[in-house]
Amino acid sequence: MSKCKVCNCDLGEVPMCFGGSSPASLMVPENEYEGRVEENSDQCIVDGKHFFVRGHIELPVIDTGEVFIWSVWVSLSEHSFYTMSENWDSESRENSEPFFGWLMTNLPCYPETLHLKTDVQTQPVGVVPLVILQPSDHPLAQEQQNGITMDRVHEIVHQVMQH
Repeated sequence: MSKCKVCNCDLGEVPMCFGGSSPASLMVPENEYEGRVEENSDQCIVDGKHFFVRGHIELPVIDTGEVFIWSVWVSLSEHSFYTMSENWDSESRENSEPFFGWLMTNLPCYPETLHLKTDVQTQPVGVVPLVILQPSDHPLAQEQQNGITMDRVHEIVHQVMQH
């Protein structure tokens, strides 16, 4: 049984992916969802004018060769959203240019992550888009660029489980 490096509790298998809630939850009271939000597990439209896609921020775990994933939502322009949607089931969609977006998931374990600049790269059909943070000194961008250790994964798991 694996032990948390932070508190020494049993972890079982260490979770390597955590996700954030829909961006609509930041914008729309729950009792207004039905009339204002169109949503599935990968896409969300609020009020017909705010467009979001779900993607993965991958953090390489340098001492294991694994990848830790944050499943996040990104805001896209209407044009980018519909271009991505039109090609959602197209073979070789991963060859398209990335789409600019704004991170719309506030992640624990970091200073404010809302509105970080991103590029969203579509992946082969059936694979969630890859979210690449634009270079900055934000710790999340640094971790995506430079990787993290398994000890850092344990810190993240501990903090997320505490929330």
